[in-house]
Amino acid sequence: MEHRRRLIVMAAAVIGSLLLGACADKAAEEPGGSGAATVHEIDGSEVSRVTLTKDAARRLDIQTETVSPARLGPGTQIPYAAVLYDPKGDTWAFVSRKALTYVRESIKVDRIEGDVAVLKDGPSAGTKVVKVGASELYGSEIGVGDE
Repeated sequence: MEHRRRLIVMAAAVIGSLLLGACADKAAEEPGGSGAATVHEIDGSEVSRVTLTKDAARRLDIQTETVSPARLGPGTQIPYAAVLYDPKGDTWAFVSRKALTYVRESIKVDRIEGDVAVLKDGPSAGTKVVKVGASELYGSEIGVGDE
C-alpha cells in the first residue's frame, strides 16, 4: 500500500511539475526576472529556494498548514499531502518561512495515520508546510519544463 502511495505521489509530482514548467523559464531564474517562479541555489545545499509571484501562487492554489506536535507520542505531524517523495524514495516537505518563498526540507516519517504523517525529524512545530502545490514547486526547483 505504501509503495502504491509513493508511485501516485511521484506521478503527481511529474504531472504537476509539467504544469508549472510554463511558469518557470530561464529568464525567471535570473535575479529580478519577470517570470512567475524564481529559483535560487542555496550555498552549501542540494536544494534551492523557490519564490513565486502572488499571481502564480494563486493560480497554483498553494496552501500551507502549520506543523504541530504529534497527537500521540514524540515528534511532530504534518498533512500526509505535504510529504513529497523524490526519485530515490527520500522524503521531503516544502517549508515557507517567508511569504511566497518555499524551500524543500528533508523529513523522516515515523508513521502514517490516515491523512497525517507523524515525523521523527523535520521542521519544528509552528513552521508552515505546503500541503497543496508541493509537486509544482518541486518541478520548478529541479527544472522540469526548462529548455
